[in-house]
Amino acid sequence: MSSDKSLRQAADSREFDLGVAVDPDALRNDVSYRARVRDEFNAVTPENALKMGPLRPTPDTYDFGDADAIVNFARANDMAVRGHTLVWHNQTPTWFQPWDYTDDQLAEFLREHIQTVAGRYRQTVDVWDVVNEAVDDDGTMRDTVWYEAMGETYLDRAFEWAHEVDPEADLYYNDYGADAVNEKSDAIYDLLERLLDRGVPIDGVGLQLHALGEWPDPESIAENIRRFQALGLDVQITEMDVAFPAGEAPEDALEQQAAFYRDVVEVCLDTGVDTLVTWGVGDANSWIRGFRDFAERYTGDPLLFDDRNQPKPAYHAVKDALDS
Repeated sequence: MSSDKSLRQAADSREFDLGVAVDPDALRNDVSYRARVRDEFNAVTPENALKMGPLRPTPDTYDFGDADAIVNFARANDMAVRGHTLVWHNQTPTWFQPWDYTDDQLAEFLREHIQTVAGRYRQTVDVWDVVNEAVDDDGTMRDTVWYEAMGETYLDRAFEWAHEVDPEADLYYNDYGADAVNEKSDAIYDLLERLLDRGVPIDGVGLQLHALGEWPDPESIAENIRRFQALGLDVQITEMDVAFPAGEAPEDALEQQAAFYRDVVEVCLDTGVDTLVTWGVGDANSWIRGFRDFAERYTGDPLLFDDRNQPKPAYHAVKDALDS
């Protein structure tokens, strides 16, 4: 039975960072949303506000308003901040056309972006997802503008540039579909081993754990975590949500969802993982509902709180796991 303490209190008592991806507009305008973030979590990740596109309205300007609002809220409420993300192939600015740049200019563009953003939040952002989703689903390197310009060493430079301006921050590689032992996680393991062999200043790996439709086996998640830890890397669960295929949710869907959340928290506690981030507060704000392809494929109720930001069985399961 869940205790009367808040989820945040349960996490604090275990010295566990239970984080949540935050939308700045909801944080400003929705009182219940803001209260849930403040009272039930002890860490935040800006969901989109620190991505390159939202930050760069024109080639010559940065707009840090939304990101500052989230970071300042977190600091005012004694919450850790996870920065997401410095380098990604998606959500680049609408004005950014890579064919306008030489390879050397693209490298300089990326260096300037990383050092401007990471430098601004030095000592206020605790952890950075430096590079996001550099490996494709089949385990090959994803063919991105950064990879075309610099090859695999764009990851080396990105981590080095971030470390130069904020040597105290923990620097992570982050990806989806690699939560358990599989072809993609094998490839990421090999990639990170190469980076470490080259002396790249990488501290950890973020396993997103979007459990959509087919959920990974908790035992395989634990095995995967342990092998990355054996490389000397920390591991965090960075973007967790749990949904069923659209039209296929069982009658006890909420109970099954809760059980999986609990299983993952228990894996974290058993393996020494001290951070888990859910990718949104309540179901109404889930990213799944905002993308037509995903909304048509999966149920739009993947989080710990419902459409009215009321606790679901998953909320109580997570708290029970932390209390145990």
